[in-house]
Amino acid sequence: ERFIESFASGCTSDIVMLNVSGTMMVTKRATLLVVEESMLAQQFDDSKWTEQGSSKSQVKQWTTEEVVEWVSTVEGIQDDVSNLFMENKINGSELLALDKDGLQMIGVKRVGTLCLLFDEIKSLKETVGQDVATLIEHSPYCFGKILDYLRLKHLNALDLTGLPPLPTVCDRKKETFDKVVKYYFPGNSSKLILG
Repeated sequence: ERFIESFASGCTSDIVMLNVSGTMMVTKRATLLVVEESMLAQQFDDSKWTEQGSSKSQVKQWTTEEVVEWVSTVEGIQDDVSNLFMENKINGSELLALDKDGLQMIGVKRVGTLCLLFDEIKSLKETVGQDVATLIEHSPYCFGKILDYLRLKHLNALDLTGLPPLPTVCDRKKETFDKVVKYYFPGNSSKLILG
């Protein structure tokens, strides 16, 4: 029961999405912090960590000023159009909800401007729905082995499992694995994973 609670508990803002050379991996930030001397712990510690999430939720949080700034960057839109968004106090959530009728209701009159803005808002919706991930440019196989070990190490620290065995790696990946480990775990900390 404690084992399941450890997975289900915690803040969702501490869930980290990793793009490991095109392979998506997800873990809790606490897992990456297990070895304090590691590059991972330094990268994801409280002093450097900024909450990940979908950029759509970030756009939803935009203030009216941020919306006006975005409108002013849309190519082909006259400067006075951004004033309409300020006058109507359109925030990020409202921007994402605007359709052609809504744009007309806030005062956009020119057909070309209406179509440009509608297309840009539609594009914004499509691109911002993608989740944000931290890029890790190393072998997914090797990094996955490290991540699995750190997960077990974290569970051990919570007294939910015994001491995890060292990762086993196929012979043809051993040299790459050693390099990745030494990159993320410099000095003596690499011995924790390499033995």
